Amino acid sequence: MIDASPLLSAAELWSCLNSTESQLVVLDASFDLQDAQSGRRAFEQGHVPGARYADLDADLCGAKTGRNGRHPLPARERFAATVGGWGIGPQTRVVVYDRQGAMFAARLWWMLRWLGHDDVVVLDGGWAAWQAAGGAVEGGAAAAVVDAGPYPERPTLMPTLDALALQARLGAVCLVDARAPERYRGEVEPLDAAAGHIPGALNRFFQLNLVEGRFKPAATLRAEFSALLGERPVTEMVHSCGSGVTACHNLLAMHVAGLPGAGLYPGSWSEWSADPARPVAKG
Repeated sequence: MIDASPLLSAAELWSCLNSTESQLVVLDASFDLQDAQSGRRAFEQGHVPGARYADLDADLCGAKTGRNGRHPLPARERFAATVGGWGIGPQTRVVVYDRQGAMFAARLWWMLRWLGHDDVVVLDGGWAAWQAAGGAVEGGAAAAVVDAGPYPERPTLMPTLDALALQARLGAVCLVDARAPERYRGEVEPLDAAAGHIPGALNRFFQLNLVEGRFKPAATLRAEFSALLGERPVTEMVHSCGSGVTACHNLLAMHVAGLPGAGLYPGSWSEWSADPARPVAKG
C-alpha cells in the first residue's frame, strides 16, 4: 500500500506492480525543453512495464496565446478527458516519474491533484532509481488502454492565483521563484520576454530539493521552507517559476515536508513578463 507520503520508492513500486489489491496506472512524464520529442523517444526505448506516456506539450498544457505563458494549464475539462484516456478514474492509484529529477513528474503530480485526484505519488529518484533497483524494463509505444471516460468533476486539491490576483497581493503573500539564481536575478534570460523576477519574490531553486537525484529528508525540507515562510501560514505562500513547471517541484517538496496548502501562479514569469505594464525587479 502507498502511505500518505507523496513519494514512492522503487521497491514500493515493484510491490504495487505485483499486487492485485487495486487499480494502478504508471505515467512517464520525461521531457526535454530543448528537444520536445526526446522524452517520448526515451520512453519507447525503455519504461516501467505498463506505463503510459504523458507529454508536457500535448497533454499537460493548453493553447498558447503569447500572453498566457509557455506552458499554460489546459482547461480542466480537457485535462479530465486526457486523464480518463489514460484509464484513470477516482479509484485509480497513480505513480508518476521522469528522467529529470521529478522536474516534469512534479507538474503531472500537481495537475492530477489540481483535478481533484488525491491518490497520486512520485517515484523518488525516477527512472534512474528504477534501473538501479533492477526494475523490469519494457520498450516500445504504450499499450492501448480502455478509456475510462472524462475524470468526474471534483473540488481542486491545489490552489492557484492568476496574474491579476497575484499583482493585487504583492507584498502580502510569500512569493517563491523556483528558477536558477542567475535567471531570478535577471543576469540571463534565455526563454522569456524580459529578464528579472516578480517584485518581492524570494528565490528557491527547485534543484535544492534534491540530493543525488532524490528528495531530501522531510525534516530537512521542512526546516528550509519554514525559513522562507517565517511567521506566515503556509496558505500565504505562492510558487512561481519560468512557466509553471518547476514551481510544482517546490510544491511537491513542501508536501514531502508535511507543509501542504501553498498556491501556484501557473503562468509564472513567462506570462508575467509578456505584459510590459507589469512591474519587474532585478538583483
